[in-house]
Amino acid sequence: MQVTTGKTVIGHSLADKLILYGGLPLVGVVLGFFLPRIADWAVGLRWVPWRRLLEVLATWDALWVGVGGMVAGLLGGLLLGAMALADTLKVTITNESVEFLKNDKTVTVPRNKVATAFLDGKEIVLLDSTTRELAREKHDQLKGEAHKIPQAFRTHGYPWTDSGDPYEDRFRRWVEDEPELPPGANAVLKARAKGFDDGDKGKADLRELRDEVAKLGYTVKDKDKKQYWRSNNPR
Repeated sequence: MQVTTGKTVIGHSLADKLILYGGLPLVGVVLGFFLPRIADWAVGLRWVPWRRLLEVLATWDALWVGVGGMVAGLLGGLLLGAMALADTLKVTITNESVEFLKNDKTVTVPRNKVATAFLDGKEIVLLDSTTRELAREKHDQLKGEAHKIPQAFRTHGYPWTDSGDPYEDRFRRWVEDEPELPPGANAVLKARAKGFDDGDKGKADLRELRDEVAKLGYTVKDKDKKQYWRSNNPR
């Protein structure tokens, strides 16, 4: 967590960045240089796939191969580091708003709309006065750092609760054609259920369809590839 004048940033620390942008490229350089020797060793393992490719790589024991492998390993390490950083949530908190940044996508929530803020497992959740979710974002902080999240929100005057979701008891597990939901909400949740096993595309669909459910007046959250819903109407 980084605190500067007027804002607090939660995300990768300087040490994390050094590991990602220093350690990964270094590992890539070493593996690239020794690639022919690694391939020669791997050929002797019966269970290793792509044996023919490994046999070819094992014959490329020349200086230019080592240099080329080092360059490729360096670039590959830098790319992996950049991807890891992009896939990690960055939260910028000020007295005016909260900004969530992940995979080049930004969600900004004005401070005056936030009525409740809390952690639900590893997710930061913001609710408005009607109990509608303004944001639900998974953070990547280690257990030793996660306790700093409430402190960051309180520092900027957000109504933080340590007891978790105040409306947890209102969530119900969704089943197909749930009788207490309108047909439109059931249709969206049915389509959404298909996204759990579709990788990155599925994650994007889950988020987009969750927003569609919210427009219909309901909040949905996921646990173990199951959907749970509740009405946004306060009681």
